[in-house]
Amino acid sequence: MEITNAVGRRKTAVARVYLKEGTGIILVNGRDYKEYFPMAILQNTVEQPFQITETVGKFDVTCNMGGGGIKGQAEALRLGISRILCELDNERRPALKAKGLMRRDPRMVERKKFGQKKARKRFQFSKR
Repeated sequence: MEITNAVGRRKTAVARVYLKEGTGIILVNGRDYKEYFPMAILQNTVEQPFQITETVGKFDVTCNMGGGGIKGQAEALRLGISRILCELDNERRPALKAKGLMRRDPRMVERKKFGQKKARKRFQFSKR
């Protein structure tokens, strides 16, 4: 089987994900994902698409990660894996979609506006 790839994004994190048949090895930037994401919650986030589709240990994942924070990166990787699993077998799509894994989370940081302290906070108003 040839390698399939997809892109997952969340906030400013971008994950370029490559998937092939294998034994369940997940590498992120050349490191094991358990080393890259030390918290159990983030490891579960990465494994979630495989658990939902019952394909744990059937695929090897290689990922090039950039930008964002650690949680955004884990969720970007999750979206990339979900997209590839759907591309390989369209029967998996309803299960992943029901859990909300096929949606790109659109929430981004609002930009700072000129004449203000932050995105929404203003300088203190003085009447006189």
